[in-house]
Amino acid sequence: MAIVNATDQTFTTETSTGVTLVDFWAPWCGPCRMIAPVLEELAEDLGDKVKIVKVNVDENQETASKYGVMSIPTLLVFKDGDVVDKTVGFQPKEALAQLLEKHL
Repeated sequence: MAIVNATDQTFTTETSTGVTLVDFWAPWCGPCRMIAPVLEELAEDLGDKVKIVKVNVDENQETASKYGVMSIPTLLVFKDGDVVDKTVGFQPKEALAQLLEKHL
């Protein structure tokens, strides 16, 4: 499944069903740029099992604030609209895959 860019307006719709990994990021953030290709690989590997959503914190401060995002990248795992897991900072592909497998 392709990676989706969400806004404050579309966030709830994008995370409402199934397992969704949300990446809170910003273009100026080094670790965020490092994790981007990892997320692309995960999207390919997991296909339709997991949706990956990116939220630019500079452009969507309301959503970032709502979920208490203080550092980026912050990755939240949603299951049917509820936060079920969280990790902060760069994570290797294997660690993210394990994080997601727990909720599939």
